[in-house]
Amino acid sequence: MSAVLEAKTGTAPPATSSPLMGFVRRVIREKPLGAAGGLIFVIFLFCGIFADVLATHGMNDTNLHMRLESPSLEAPLGTDHLGRDVLSRVLIGAQLSMIVGFLAAGLGTVISIVIGLVSGYFGGKVDMLIQRMVDAWMTFPDLVLLIVVVSIVGPGIPQIVIILGCLYGIAGSRIVRGAVVSVQENMYIHAAQSIGARTVYILWRHILPNIMPVVIVLFTTRIGAVILTEAGLSFLGLGVPPPAPTWGAMLSGTGRTYMYLGPWLALAPGLCLAIVVYAINVFGDALRDLLDPRMRGG
Repeated sequence: MSAVLEAKTGTAPPATSSPLMGFVRRVIREKPLGAAGGLIFVIFLFCGIFADVLATHGMNDTNLHMRLESPSLEAPLGTDHLGRDVLSRVLIGAQLSMIVGFLAAGLGTVISIVIGLVSGYFGGKVDMLIQRMVDAWMTFPDLVLLIVVVSIVGPGIPQIVIILGCLYGIAGSRIVRGAVVSVQENMYIHAAQSIGARTVYILWRHILPNIMPVVIVLFTTRIGAVILTEAGLSFLGLGVPPPAPTWGAMLSGTGRTYMYLGPWLALAPGLCLAIVVYAINVFGDALRDLLDPRMRGG
């Protein structure tokens, strides 16, 4: 058909771009700040994935002859009190933050979807029981609950991922439930129920695809929250145990002890943490504005 059209008109039909590239252009055009945040997010992912290649030194390679060296060409972010390269440790810390952030945010999103789908679709007594349990869970202060649970099970990446995933997953189920309640009032849901479609089929084929914009935004924003919470736990000594150089541990240990002799020890992980979390939140807000139909009018 395109060959016939080209032969008749003498011009080729316009090439259709992929939906992903069209959405990227829309983000850049309508949400430039969100696009900048997405670019920083991609750079963070790249540094985390290829941290072992980008790091010029091992995370615990010591050189006492270069103790507390200021930033230079050999050590762009300086060295700490043991002569370890701060840039290499920051890159390894980005890798750990990426692992914890994506795994915990993914687990939390799955928990939110399961609880939100069941609570929002069935309603009635099931919804009331589940929501009262969510209310009881959310009454506990997050930091106090995390400190108590980590003190019992001990620090470590699997423990942190499971604890943060459950924490943000149960709290985020409210958002998914609200989206499910609004979607299930559409006529195609009633039509599927009237012809006897199974509940699992309706949830999987009709409701879940229509709440995916909400789920994507929830997952994106949860990454930044998990990274910040993990840094807070590491700052208190309850995060990923040493010798892993997490950003929070770098702020709490050498950064706090030697910050007057070497300000870069606190500035490097602190600025990386602030920039990455801010970029992820800005990118998540941009996705919410573009993907949520209720926000398009503004």
